[in-house]
Amino acid sequence: MALLYFGRDVLIPITLAFILSFLIAPFVRALRHLGLGQTTSVCTGVLVVTVTLLAIGAVIIQQVGVMGASLPQYQDTIASKIETLDQMTRGTLGSLGGPAGQLIEHFTGDNADGPAPVLQNDGSARTPVLVEIHEPALKPFQLLAKVASSVWPPLETAGIVFVVLIFVLLEHESLRDRFIRLAGGGDLRATTIAVNDAGERLSRFFISQFLVNLATGLAIWLGLSLMGLGQALLWGTMTAVLRFIPYVGVWMAAFCATVLAAAIDPGWSMALMTLGLFLAVEIIVAQTIEPKLYGHTTGLSPLSVVVSAIFWSWIWGPVGLVLSTPLTLCLVVAGRYIRALKVLEIMFGELPALTMPQNFYQRALSGDAHEIVTSAKRYMQHKSLAEYCDGVLLPALHLASFDFKDGSITPVEEEKVSGSIIAVIEALSGSVKWWKKRKRPSVLKRGGIGRELREQRISDSGEWQGSFDVPAGSVVLSVGLGSSYAELATEILVRILREQKIDARSMSLEDLDKDTPPEASPALVSIVCLVSVDPLNDCALMAQTLERMRQELPHCKHFALLLPSPFENADLKTCVFPTADHVSRSYEDVLHSCQLAMKGSGTL
Repeated sequence: MALLYFGRDVLIPITLAFILSFLIAPFVRALRHLGLGQTTSVCTGVLVVTVTLLAIGAVIIQQVGVMGASLPQYQDTIASKIETLDQMTRGTLGSLGGPAGQLIEHFTGDNADGPAPVLQNDGSARTPVLVEIHEPALKPFQLLAKVASSVWPPLETAGIVFVVLIFVLLEHESLRDRFIRLAGGGDLRATTIAVNDAGERLSRFFISQFLVNLATGLAIWLGLSLMGLGQALLWGTMTAVLRFIPYVGVWMAAFCATVLAAAIDPGWSMALMTLGLFLAVEIIVAQTIEPKLYGHTTGLSPLSVVVSAIFWSWIWGPVGLVLSTPLTLCLVVAGRYIRALKVLEIMFGELPALTMPQNFYQRALSGDAHEIVTSAKRYMQHKSLAEYCDGVLLPALHLASFDFKDGSITPVEEEKVSGSIIAVIEALSGSVKWWKKRKRPSVLKRGGIGRELREQRISDSGEWQGSFDVPAGSVVLSVGLGSSYAELATEILVRILREQKIDARSMSLEDLDKDTPPEASPALVSIVCLVSVDPLNDCALMAQTLERMRQELPHCKHFALLLPSPFENADLKTCVFPTADHVSRSYEDVLHSCQLAMKGSGTL
């Protein structure tokens, strides 16, 4: 940190040069594709950027000069507005300290027309004489030295940026090779792809941000010109430049333009219209154009953008404020591909620190069922229940099973996990009583919540989970194999199918040996789906049960649903089931297969 602070005179221009290189590099590549040499392309690109920056600076200086010359004619309007505001605040503005209070007192105080007379000892009044101190005129050499001292620092910085930028662009290929070696790893192909991807992403972002800010400045310029506000070009240019400062930049330009509008117009209509224009343009750009152009965010979390702005402005001043977002974005992209910098991506990146299954399990351990349900419903605004169970719920259950097998879950945590899982499943399957707290056994123990959920469903729909007075071939029978965990997975499948208006019912292996009522005709069943969460160990049992079900229900389709842990990379090549009509490895796939089979039979 000390190096960043004390070396800012050198580091700031070098950083500016590297960031500008991402912006210019695509233009240089385009010139090279046209047949120009590397040196010519680089010089042309740098020349274009230099001319552009000089033009922007000239516009700002010229417009500020014009505005400064015209401000005295608005003095009466400004005094009237300040006096009105002071009256509205009952003199609070006049009591402000510092330059602001002195300015307001100048317009609203009793001595606005000159110094008040002072009472002498003899009773007479005498007006104080204003005394002005005039410094002697500077000699030509002194004037030149003073001008040079004020102009030299920015010229020095610009010169360093100019030189470094040229060499960075000339040595672009060499620098890329060095970064590939820095990223390390023996896989040259993967590292090259990663570095190229990072460079393209950064260039695309900077170009997109430049174009968006330019378009925003043009919109403000045109809008203010139509409204008749003076120096509209200045405020459009300032908007385009200040918008590189995250969150507050555009509002700094809006505040200055609104103050000028209030000074020009005797009323308040122009000031309100100016503020409304900035508000409307920023909402359209931030909420519509930017998300479509380069995503909803810069790839950084909102908090990291604010923290980085504070940090870099503290280290490097106003320049650091402008560079904060690009610098942090570069660090996050580097952290994505360099193992030693991975912490930067975790701390500042927009991607969540925990995966969705990990987040589910963490909240389940805390007993925060309501937050899990809220997150699940937000996820299901764009995804189906089957996709949620495949991508979030089932992996979270596998995480819980690992901790249970290791004995690292306490009884209290088991109760919280089971209660949270029941609440989520009930909420997502449409239960209106999911929020009620109940004493629940662990999801991972024998006789766990898979069976409890099934019993709750039986209490609502009857012992056989529905009527037998249904069309032939309209029932999907699901059977869990091996464990109570398989029963839970089976219950989840039943609820997924029922959400899609499929009459799904479940049985355990023990239920297959029980007598069924006479009205339970085998013709009612069209599909039998066997569910396993440990296919490697259940392979023989799955094959045996498939053969048995094919003998007892030969007219049905027989599906096998294999749901191994996504964290174990189980090799299922040896699990072959020739008697199965279809083998699925996800809820979404088995749901799709059931829908196709039932549509083919005309029962859906």
